[in-house]
Amino acid sequence: MPQNAFGDLIRSRRAELRLSLRTFAESAGMDPGNASRIERGQVPPPEAAEVLSRIASALQFKKKSRDHEHFLDLAAAVKGRVPQDLLSDKEVAARLPILFRTLRSKPLSKEQLEKLIDSIRKT
Repeated sequence: MPQNAFGDLIRSRRAELRLSLRTFAESAGMDPGNASRIERGQVPPPEAAEVLSRIASALQFKKKSRDHEHFLDLAAAVKGRVPQDLLSDKEVAARLPILFRTLRSKPLSKEQLEKLIDSIRKT
Protein backbone atom coordinates (compact mmCIF):
# COMPACT_ATOMS: atom_id res chain seq x y z
CA MET A 1 0.00 0.00 0.00
CA PRO A 2 1.41 3.42 -0.90
CA GLN A 3 2.63 5.55 1.99
CA ASN A 4 -0.33 7.94 1.82
CA ALA A 5 -2.99 5.86 0.08
CA PHE A 6 -5.87 7.33 2.12
CA GLY A 7 -4.87 10.95 1.47
CA ASP A 8 -4.16 10.21 -2.18
CA LEU A 9 -7.63 8.68 -2.56
CA ILE A 10 -9.25 11.79 -1.08
CA ARG A 11 -7.20 14.14 -3.23
CA SER A 12 -7.83 12.25 -6.47
CA ARG A 13 -11.57 11.85 -5.81
CA ARG A 14 -11.85 15.54 -4.88
CA ALA A 15 -10.09 16.45 -8.15
CA GLU A 16 -12.36 14.08 -10.08
CA LEU A 17 -15.38 15.88 -8.59
CA ARG A 18 -13.70 19.27 -9.22
CA LEU A 19 -14.06 20.26 -5.57
CA SER A 20 -11.72 22.82 -4.06
CA LEU A 21 -10.16 21.85 -0.76
CA ARG A 22 -12.27 24.48 1.02
CA THR A 23 -15.54 23.33 -0.62
CA PHE A 24 -14.78 19.71 0.18
CA ALA A 25 -13.89 20.52 3.79
CA GLU A 26 -17.07 22.54 4.30
CA SER A 27 -19.16 19.74 2.81
CA ALA A 28 -17.46 17.22 5.14
CA GLY A 29 -17.83 19.51 8.16
CA MET A 30 -14.06 19.77 8.57
CA ASP A 31 -11.49 22.49 8.98
CA PRO A 32 -9.74 22.99 5.60
CA GLY A 33 -6.35 22.82 7.34
CA ASN A 34 -7.17 19.39 8.78
CA ALA A 35 -8.46 18.20 5.41
CA SER A 36 -5.20 19.32 3.81
CA ARG A 37 -3.11 17.56 6.49
CA ILE A 38 -5.06 14.33 5.94
CA GLU A 39 -4.55 14.56 2.18
CA ARG A 40 -0.81 15.09 2.64
CA GLY A 41 -0.54 12.21 5.12
CA GLN A 42 0.57 14.48 7.95
CA VAL A 43 -2.23 13.19 10.18
CA PRO A 44 -3.90 9.77 10.09
CA PRO A 45 -7.47 9.20 8.97
CA PRO A 46 -10.09 10.20 11.53
CA GLU A 47 -11.06 7.60 14.15
CA ALA A 48 -14.74 8.46 14.41
CA ALA A 49 -17.05 6.57 12.06
CA GLU A 50 -19.28 9.64 11.87
CA VAL A 51 -16.42 11.80 10.56
CA LEU A 52 -15.42 9.14 8.03
CA SER A 53 -19.06 8.99 6.94
CA ARG A 54 -19.16 12.76 6.38
CA ILE A 55 -15.96 12.62 4.34
CA ALA A 56 -17.28 9.73 2.25
CA SER A 57 -20.51 11.62 1.67
CA ALA A 58 -18.63 14.77 0.60
CA LEU A 59 -16.70 12.58 -1.85
CA GLN A 60 -20.02 11.16 -3.10
CA PHE A 61 -19.18 7.56 -2.23
CA LYS A 62 -22.49 5.72 -1.96
CA LYS A 63 -22.84 3.65 1.20
CA LYS A 64 -22.07 -0.04 0.73
CA SER A 65 -20.54 0.64 -2.71
CA ARG A 66 -17.17 -0.82 -3.62
CA ASP A 67 -15.64 2.70 -3.53
CA HIS A 68 -17.12 3.38 -0.08
CA GLU A 69 -15.78 0.09 1.28
CA HIS A 70 -12.37 0.77 -0.27
CA PHE A 71 -12.34 4.20 1.40
CA LEU A 72 -13.13 2.66 4.81
CA ASP A 73 -10.63 -0.17 4.28
CA LEU A 74 -7.84 2.32 3.53
CA ALA A 75 -8.72 4.36 6.62
CA ALA A 76 -8.45 1.20 8.75
CA ALA A 77 -5.31 -0.10 7.06
CA VAL A 78 -3.44 3.18 7.48
CA LYS A 79 -4.15 2.95 11.20
CA GLY A 80 -3.06 -0.71 11.25
CA ARG A 81 -6.54 -2.03 12.00
CA VAL A 82 -8.90 -4.60 10.62
CA PRO A 83 -12.07 -2.90 9.34
CA GLN A 84 -14.88 -3.00 11.89
CA ASP A 85 -17.36 -4.68 9.54
CA LEU A 86 -14.98 -7.63 9.18
CA LEU A 87 -14.46 -7.88 12.93
CA SER A 88 -18.23 -7.86 13.39
CA ASP A 89 -18.57 -10.95 11.20
CA LYS A 90 -17.98 -13.82 13.66
CA GLU A 91 -16.94 -16.28 10.96
CA VAL A 92 -14.38 -13.89 9.44
CA ALA A 93 -13.08 -12.80 12.85
CA ALA A 94 -12.61 -16.43 13.89
CA ARG A 95 -10.43 -17.06 10.83
CA LEU A 96 -8.24 -13.98 11.09
CA PRO A 97 -5.78 -15.57 13.55
CA ILE A 98 -5.11 -18.33 11.01
CA LEU A 99 -4.29 -15.74 8.36
CA PHE A 100 -2.04 -13.82 10.76
CA ARG A 101 -0.18 -16.98 11.86
CA THR A 102 0.33 -18.03 8.24
CA LEU A 103 1.69 -14.64 7.22
CA ARG A 104 4.02 -14.52 10.23
CA SER A 105 5.42 -18.02 9.88
CA LYS A 106 5.99 -17.94 6.15
CA PRO A 107 5.67 -14.56 4.49
CA LEU A 108 4.18 -14.80 1.03
CA SER A 109 6.05 -13.70 -2.06
CA LYS A 110 4.45 -10.96 -4.11
CA GLU A 111 3.26 -13.58 -6.61
CA GLN A 112 1.76 -15.77 -3.85
CA LEU A 113 0.05 -12.76 -2.31
CA GLU A 114 -1.43 -11.79 -5.70
CA LYS A 115 -2.73 -15.36 -6.13
CA LEU A 116 -4.29 -15.26 -2.66
CA ILE A 117 -5.96 -11.92 -3.42
CA ASP A 118 -7.28 -13.25 -6.74
CA SER A 119 -8.59 -16.35 -4.99
CA ILE A 120 -10.34 -14.28 -2.33
CA ARG A 121 -11.90 -12.00 -4.94
CA LYS A 122 -13.36 -14.99 -6.79
CA THR A 123 -15.25 -16.27 -3.74
